[in-house]
Amino acid sequence: MKIQVKLFASFGRYRPGALPGMPFELELPEGATLRDLIHQLGLPVEEVKVCFVNGRVEELDYTLSEGDEAGIFPPIGGGCLP
Repeated sequence: MKIQVKLFASFGRYRPGALPGMPFELELPEGATLRDLIHQLGLPVEEVKVCFVNGRVEELDYTLSEGDEAGIFPPIGGGCLP
Protein backbone atom coordinates (compact mmCIF):
# COMPACT_ATOMS: atom_id res chain seq x y z
CA MET A 1 0.00 0.00 0.00
CA LYS A 2 1.12 3.57 -0.61
CA ILE A 3 1.04 6.32 2.00
CA GLN A 4 2.27 9.91 2.18
CA VAL A 5 4.86 10.71 4.84
CA LYS A 6 5.99 14.03 6.29
CA LEU A 7 9.06 14.17 8.53
CA PHE A 8 9.42 17.31 10.63
CA ALA A 9 12.28 19.25 12.24
CA SER A 10 15.45 17.19 12.73
CA PHE A 11 13.83 14.08 11.21
CA GLY A 12 14.27 15.72 7.80
CA ARG A 13 17.81 14.30 7.78
CA TYR A 14 16.34 10.81 7.33
CA ARG A 15 15.04 11.82 3.91
CA PRO A 16 18.09 13.30 2.11
CA GLY A 17 17.24 15.85 -0.53
CA ALA A 18 13.79 16.59 0.91
CA LEU A 19 12.84 19.57 3.01
CA PRO A 20 11.37 18.90 6.47
CA GLY A 21 7.58 18.74 6.27
CA MET A 22 7.48 18.05 2.52
CA PRO A 23 5.43 14.94 1.73
CA PHE A 24 6.86 11.92 -0.03
CA GLU A 25 5.27 8.63 -1.04
CA LEU A 26 6.28 5.36 0.57
CA GLU A 27 5.26 1.77 -0.11
CA LEU A 28 4.47 -0.37 2.96
CA PRO A 29 3.04 -3.88 3.32
CA GLU A 30 -0.66 -4.22 4.15
CA GLY A 31 -1.24 -4.15 7.90
CA ALA A 32 1.82 -1.98 8.61
CA THR A 33 1.71 0.16 11.75
CA LEU A 34 3.24 3.52 12.57
CA ARG A 35 5.98 1.61 14.41
CA ASP A 36 6.71 -0.35 11.19
CA LEU A 37 6.91 2.94 9.27
CA ILE A 38 9.34 4.40 11.82
CA HIS A 39 11.55 1.31 11.59
CA GLN A 40 11.50 1.31 7.77
CA LEU A 41 12.61 4.95 7.75
CA GLY A 42 15.40 4.23 10.22
CA LEU A 43 14.10 6.74 12.76
CA PRO A 44 15.17 6.15 16.38
CA VAL A 45 11.85 5.25 18.01
CA GLU A 46 12.96 6.79 21.32
CA GLU A 47 13.20 10.16 19.54
CA VAL A 48 9.65 10.05 18.14
CA LYS A 49 7.48 12.42 20.16
CA VAL A 50 4.22 12.71 18.18
CA CYS A 51 2.71 10.93 15.17
CA PHE A 52 -0.26 12.19 13.19
CA VAL A 53 -2.28 10.20 10.68
CA ASN A 54 -4.68 12.21 8.55
CA GLY A 55 -4.44 15.10 11.01
CA ARG A 56 -5.13 13.05 14.17
CA VAL A 57 -2.64 12.06 16.86
CA GLU A 58 -2.18 8.27 16.85
CA GLU A 59 -0.23 5.73 18.90
CA LEU A 60 2.63 3.67 17.42
CA ASP A 61 0.44 0.56 17.15
CA TYR A 62 -2.00 2.35 14.81
CA THR A 63 -2.55 0.34 11.61
CA LEU A 64 -2.04 2.39 8.46
CA SER A 65 -4.27 2.21 5.38
CA GLU A 66 -3.79 2.92 1.68
CA GLY A 67 -3.66 6.67 1.06
CA ASP A 68 -3.03 7.71 4.67
CA GLU A 69 -0.86 10.74 5.36
CA ALA A 70 1.48 10.32 8.32
CA GLY A 71 3.45 13.09 10.00
CA ILE A 72 6.23 12.29 12.48
CA PHE A 73 7.73 14.79 14.93
CA PRO A 74 10.74 14.61 17.24
CA PRO A 75 10.74 16.57 20.51
CA ILE A 76 10.95 20.24 19.63
CA GLY A 77 12.51 22.79 21.98
CA GLY A 78 11.85 26.45 22.22
CA GLY A 79 10.01 28.96 24.29
CA CYS A 80 10.21 32.47 25.59
CA LEU A 81 13.39 34.18 26.64
CA PRO A 82 13.40 35.70 30.13
